[in-house]
Amino acid sequence: MSIVVRFHPKNLTAEQYDNVVRREEGTATYPPDGREYHVCFGTDGDLHVSEIWDSPEQLQAYGEILMPMLADAGIEFSGEPEVFEVHNSVKR
Repeated sequence: MSIVVRFHPKNLTAEQYDNVVRREEGTATYPPDGREYHVCFGTDGDLHVSEIWDSPEQLQAYGEILMPMLADAGIEFSGEPEVFEVHNSVKR
């Protein structure tokens, strides 16, 4: 079952986001297995991230790799991410 995950970081800047993406790209686990789609949106200082994952287990496995990177970049979250089951997904 695919899931949509919406993350709500506190005061996320483009610099922090770009730093983490560069670190992710430098790992052997990038792109992460099971992450179908990733989008970062909003304004600098108030960015948000939404993703589609093939399964909750794959999200959890990659979270163990990603969370230390986020902590090193000083990224904090306002709460737990929102997780929804995907009912339908259409690609162009």
